[in-house]
Amino acid sequence: MAQYMVKLDMKLIKPTLENLESYRVGLVRALVSGAEKNPEYVEDQLKKIGADPVKFIDFQDDPDGLGGDVPLPDGTLVPRLPGFSRWLWDGEVCGSINFRWQKGGIELPEYCLGHIGYGVFEWKRGKGYATEALRQILVEASSTGMDFVELVTDLENSASQKVILANGGVLHEKFTVVEARGGGQALRYRIYL
Repeated sequence: MAQYMVKLDMKLIKPTLENLESYRVGLVRALVSGAEKNPEYVEDQLKKIGADPVKFIDFQDDPDGLGGDVPLPDGTLVPRLPGFSRWLWDGEVCGSINFRWQKGGIELPEYCLGHIGYGVFEWKRGKGYATEALRQILVEASSTGMDFVELVTDLENSASQKVILANGGVLHEKFTVVEARGGGQALRYRIYL
C-alpha cells in the first residue's frame, strides 16, 4: 500500500514582536480552556510578556543561556541552558518547540528533561503539527554536531511518543524523574542525527 505525504501549511518561525500577540492570545486561550497541563508555565510566560515584551522575544533565542534562572515545578531555581525557541505557525501561532543543550557535551543536567520540548495548543492538535515541528527542528539541531538528541515523555503520553517515533526516535530508557521535576516514571527517547 502506497503512503502519501500530506502537505501541512505549518512552518516554524522565529519568535518576533510582530507575532507576539498571536502567541499571547494562544496562551490565554489555553489557560482559560482549563486543558493546559502546566498552567504555572503559561502564567509565567504571560507575566514575562507583560513585563517586557522586547526582553521576552530576545531570550527566545538564547545561545549563551543568559536569560536568567529557570524555576522548576518545586520552586527550585536552576541555571538556564543555552537554547532557542520556534513557534509553530499556520497563519497564527499554534504552539512552540524549543531546543536546548549544554556547552561542552551532549549530557544534560538531571533536572533538564531532554534537548527538545514542544507543545501544540489543544485546538490545533490532531493535524500532524507536532510531528512536522519536530522534523523541522531536528534539521536545525543537526547543525550543532551532536550525535543525537533526547526527548522525554510521560508514560501515558502516547501522542507524544508517536510524534517521536515518527521522527526516528528509539526508546533509550524508562527512568525516575528527579523530585524537583515532580518525580515519577518517564520514558527517554533518542533521535540520532
